[in-house]
Parts: sequence; structure tokens; C-alpha cells
Amino acid sequence: MSDLDRLQTHDLEIGITEAIQQHVSRTVVASKPVSQRKLDFEHARPRWLRECMGEATGVFFYVFPGLAATANFTINATAAGGVTAYSSLFQIGWAYAIGITFAIVTCAATSGGHFNPAITIALALWQGFPWKKVPYFIFSQIFGAFMAGILIMGMYWPEIQAMNDKYIAAGLPLVANGAPASILCSFPNTNQTNAGYLVLVEFFVDSFIAIVIWSCLDPANPFVAPAAAPFLIGLAYGNMVWGFADVTIATNLARDLGTRIVASIFYGGEVFTYMNYAPIGILVNVPATLFATAYYEFLMRDSFLIIGRGHAIHEDGEDGLMRHVSKTGRIEEEELRRVMSGGRAATITRTKESESRKMS
Repeated sequence: MSDLDRLQTHDLEIGITEAIQQHVSRTVVASKPVSQRKLDFEHARPRWLRECMGEATGVFFYVFPGLAATANFTINATAAGGVTAYSSLFQIGWAYAIGITFAIVTCAATSGGHFNPAITIALALWQGFPWKKVPYFIFSQIFGAFMAGILIMGMYWPEIQAMNDKYIAAGLPLVANGAPASILCSFPNTNQTNAGYLVLVEFFVDSFIAIVIWSCLDPANPFVAPAAAPFLIGLAYGNMVWGFADVTIATNLARDLGTRIVASIFYGGEVFTYMNYAPIGILVNVPATLFATAYYEFLMRDSFLIIGRGHAIHEDGEDGLMRHVSKTGRIEEEELRRVMSGGRAATITRTKESESRKMS
């Protein structure tokens, strides 16, 4: 082709544009066959153990990087080069956000991906999660955070010990915001003496996160693809860390209690009594999450659309759905179209024809 001919076409010139060409299709070598021994082992493995380990591992996966970023920030707070050369609240927020994303991606398929006692309780209350599993899941979540705290103390021990010695020599408390114990769990600022203020901050931070989580779990939400949910939930946590970490938040019973137990091993019972904050950090997220999920369930949930799209069924089956449609009157065309797209067209059409005959 001549240069003149090339100029007369609407084709893209060769360059990075080669990337949009259809690539050569290649196959991957088949993996080795699954042995019967492996199948027998997995069949004999208790499901409850698998789910509990999934929850513990998931909590570990986001608490571990979050604590590591916090340790980096706290230990280097007075570094000669400035703390921002090592860490910042912005970095801590990203550590938790990406950690939560990794936790969901790696463990949610195993356990359901609760990773938060408040979410476990909310799922039991609103979505039919078995109540008998709730204690096991909560214990596993706390255990995962505990193990993350233990490991961080071991990995950062020389630096933490040096910080302890420095604080003791200066006559400073080891348990306070910015002190060594704050690597593991939250403590209020010295000027935050109003417990009601701390409850207010914690309550609405946790409510914000819970509504984002519930909207991501809503199958009727067209704006959240399944693959996007881990990133959006992680960003919700990161968003709250960026906005409110400086005024003391905990956000998760398991994360706070598990690491606070580790802190009590190294720094004593004061971590549970300092400024009477521990009950706020440990417990407030539960009623906050229940409030937020109730808000979504009662004011924002569209259960009829969920049934229409085939994600749920009426408790009385097709007959119950038909009775509901008859009782509520004529269905709007847009609502009918949405229900039809979910495979319920026959039921709704029969109902509309029946109503038309009655009117005629």
C-alpha cells in the first residue's frame, strides 16, 4: 500500500494500536487430574471448620496490612525525615481498603465473606444466615485479628521495644493515642473526653460502611457487578479511615477486640480501661450496622424486583406471587418488563389477563 493510500483510509496507524488487534488464541496445558484421595479428604473435612478458617483468614488479611501501616506511622512519628516519608493516614486507609479487597477475593468463596461480627449478626437477622453459626463465625473473626496483632508485634518487636524504652525514659504513658499500644488498637485523643461524641463518630462511620456493604450485596442494584464488590467495600472502609481516623474510629468488633487482647498481653489491662473507650470501639459498630441495614431493608430494598430477576422466590411460591400481584393491583409496564426479564413473565401475564377479563 502506498503512503497516499494509507492516508485515505480510516485505519489506525501501526503502533501501540496493535494491542487492539485480535490476539492469537492459545490454550493452557491441562492441570493434573484430581486424585480420589484428595476428594475423600475434602469430603471428610468438616464444613464448619472450613468456614471458620475462611473467616479467620479473611480478617487476618485486612487487619495485618492495616496494623503494619499503623506501626510504620506510629514508630516513625518523630523520625528525622518526617513521618510522611514512612506512612500517613492516607496510606493506612489504603492498607485497610486493599486488605479488605484481598480478604473478600481470597476467602469469601469459602466462608461467605462476613469478616465482621456486626455483618454476621445482620445477615442472620435479615438474610436467613443460621443463628447457630453466629458464635463460631464471631470467634473466628476475633481469632483472625488476634493472630494479625501477634504477628505484627513479632515482626516489629525491635522497633516497638525501642519505642517502649523511649517512652518509659521520658515518663510518657505506653497506653494512649500515638503511644506504642495504639499500634494495635484505637485510643481517643486526650481532648476527646466526651464519650457521646466518640459514640456519634463511631456510629455514623459504621453506618456509612454498612449501607455501602448492603447495597453491594443487593442483587437488584444494577450499578454493582459482582467483581466490583470487593473493591467498593474496601473503598468504603478506606474512605472512612481517611475522613475520621484522626478523631478515633474502630469500625469492627473483631478487629478492635482481637488486637486489644494482644495489646493487653503486652501493655496490661489499661488498654480496656483507658478513658473508658474500649466498650465504644468494641460494641458500637453492632447497633450501628443493624441500624444501617434496617434503614436499607425498610426504605431502599426492592424485593419484588429481586424475585423478578430470579434471585429469590416468594415464600409461598408462584401462587404467593400471583396473590401479591392481584392484591396490589395493576402492574406498571416498566415493572412488568423488569419482572419479565427475570423469567416470571408467564405468571404475571396470566394475572394481567385474568384482571382484564374481570374488568370486561
